[in-house]
Amino acid sequence: MTCFARAVETGSFSAAARDIGIGQPNVSRYVAALEEHLQTRLLNRSTRKLVLTPEGERYYAEVRRILDAVAESEMSLRENVKPSGLLRVACPTALSHMYVMPLVPAFLQRYPEMELDLQIGDRFVNLLDEGAELAIRIGHLENSALRARRIGSFRRVCVASKEYLAKRGMPRIPGDLTDHDCVIYTLLASGATWRFKDAEVPVSGRIRVNSPEAARALVNAGLGIGQGPAWLFEEGLKSGRLQIILNEFAAPPVPMQIVYAANRLVPKRAIVFMDFIAEEFSKIPQLNTWGARSKRSSP
Repeated sequence: MTCFARAVETGSFSAAARDIGIGQPNVSRYVAALEEHLQTRLLNRSTRKLVLTPEGERYYAEVRRILDAVAESEMSLRENVKPSGLLRVACPTALSHMYVMPLVPAFLQRYPEMELDLQIGDRFVNLLDEGAELAIRIGHLENSALRARRIGSFRRVCVASKEYLAKRGMPRIPGDLTDHDCVIYTLLASGATWRFKDAEVPVSGRIRVNSPEAARALVNAGLGIGQGPAWLFEEGLKSGRLQIILNEFAAPPVPMQIVYAANRLVPKRAIVFMDFIAEEFSKIPQLNTWGARSKRSSP
């Protein structure tokens, strides 16, 4: 059952074998034996991926509950055991580089028996299907199959270089953005629509990117107006190269959360990671901006 569940969650027999610590042929053999025992096919194999059959989907849901119940029973007898094992955490790119990765050495030093697999990227990771136990998410939680722990918040701002504003002029209201070049981050949940306090404005521009760091670089280069976390543009704002615009129209601060599956056991290694990140993020002013406001935009 463990081999089958991890093959589903990691996407391949070889990845499941690495995760469990046995050879890939053994994983394949165990899953085949399980299918023979049940007299039904659970997985369709191809050279590229594993796909659950309808019977496999139903069986996986039951297996996951059984394995979690076993783990919970064992954990109840080992309350004082130190956190250990591999923890997979999906993290947004820019937030990871700026704030999560600098904390990793201290975390691993505090918990020497743990390993971290940071899955860094801005693609949406489905915790129920892809094997990560935790994910750091930006924005409000909408999936009822998940639970969340708040770890901070930040202001989303509109910025532009002074060079760009000198050429194109200063937008006075959010609607003015339709007459400007905007650098569009394509993985934003709202797409090419920017949210403000009382409005949502469709924007356009000559360049689109799927990386927050690339968007920042392009805004710094004067190629358009950008929108994103204030901390993403902090260096340019401090140097005076960038300027916050439309600040009086800014939407409320955006929450950051660590999410986990509601119907699964939360292992001790995941709990201590959430505690650690929440504690460290609480010390960073840029990540705790509920109700905070910067000075209004300069004319």
